[in-house]
Amino acid sequence: MFRRLFDAPYLLLTLVSLFWAGNIVMGRHVAGHVPPASLAWMRWALAVLILLPFAWRSMRADWPLLRRHWKLVGLLALTGITLFNTMQYHALEFTPALNALLIQSTGPLLIAFWSLILNGERLSMGQAAGIFLSLMGVLTIICRGDPAVLVNIAFNEGDLWMIAAMALYGAYSSLLARRPAFSALGFLGFSLGLGMLMLTPLFVVERAVSPPLVFDAKALTAILYVALFPSVLAYLFFNRGIQLVGPNRAAPFFHLMPVFGSALAIVFLGERPHLYHAAGYGLVLAGVVIATLWAPKTGRPRTGPASAELEAGDAEERLQRRRAE
Repeated sequence: MFRRLFDAPYLLLTLVSLFWAGNIVMGRHVAGHVPPASLAWMRWALAVLILLPFAWRSMRADWPLLRRHWKLVGLLALTGITLFNTMQYHALEFTPALNALLIQSTGPLLIAFWSLILNGERLSMGQAAGIFLSLMGVLTIICRGDPAVLVNIAFNEGDLWMIAAMALYGAYSSLLARRPAFSALGFLGFSLGLGMLMLTPLFVVERAVSPPLVFDAKALTAILYVALFPSVLAYLFFNRGIQLVGPNRAAPFFHLMPVFGSALAIVFLGERPHLYHAAGYGLVLAGVVIATLWAPKTGRPRTGPASAELEAGDAEERLQRRRAE
């Protein structure tokens, strides 16, 4: 069953959006209760402990690949693990959910920008139309059906952190297309481990200047959730989705996060559903369907000459290892 799920990229990306929407809700819930670097570090430390028993053999087998491509893997870990999540948690201490959802909806546009700059990958007309349509759905939900709401949004320090975090994640998503031929678990184990190690100095400094952590039910629930669902499962699914369909075809699924976020607010925070929710959900889903179906028909995402050289070298290295065995 899990193998069938792992070969269903659009289902994987939908689950990623659900898990990451929950991460925003949970991050906002504990803002001011668990400091951002501490929440991020404990998230990754626990995620590594959960993942390690399953990923250890794959990481050992992929160790020669890591030694060869440590710069790229390190850059991916720095942007997508160390910095993005810490900056996002910091932003949620200052910015309301409305602003965070609006900024988060720029993800597909940022991925398209970085995919063009880093990989030379252009959006098709269908992908551009789908992204635009789903963005209109996001704005419908955020504005509660009233465009005047956008005029009254006041941006603050947290919004700037959120914008910077999303720009980093756009770069991370595009760089994933250049990922060497690691196994899924091996790559995730290295990424999470390196990301946690690079975050450790900031965690130590924050703990030295902040009050002691209180591990009450609120904090423990948040740490357990963000370690398992938005970390181990979401990154595993997201990396696999990018591998199967490429960054531009995966990008519109970012627009499902505000949809899931508003639905979670209705269920867990007692907000009442309205007609604009249904209208926004319909536009987002229509945009995602158009962007995924009306896209270039390629067998494998175009990743540029650098990626081709990496894959050729990795294939030769794997063949030599098999012969040695």
